[in-house]
Amino acid sequence: MTPVHFAFSSAFLLGLSGLAFHRTHLLSALLCLEGMMLSLFIALSLWTLQLDSTNFSAAPMLLLAFSACEASAGLALLVAAARTHGTDRLKNLNLLKC
Repeated sequence: MTPVHFAFSSAFLLGLSGLAFHRTHLLSALLCLEGMMLSLFIALSLWTLQLDSTNFSAAPMLLLAFSACEASAGLALLVAAARTHGTDRLKNLNLLKC
């Protein structure tokens, strides 16, 4: 495993562990998801550059578009939760009360 692959793998795993173990606020969960998507985007971009293939050249842009849609939906949910519940703490959010 090259150092570049190790760096992106560790960045993805750090985001995943932050999402799994540090779930106090919705904003921190969204930031962990964005870090994971950023590491996937950079790794996929480097992979397409290493292959020198035009078949996969649209894949990083497609991933970036889905990442932007995920971020906007997450921020909309964050604003809606903060308006209805008064906070973004995940312990206060209950689907049975909605």
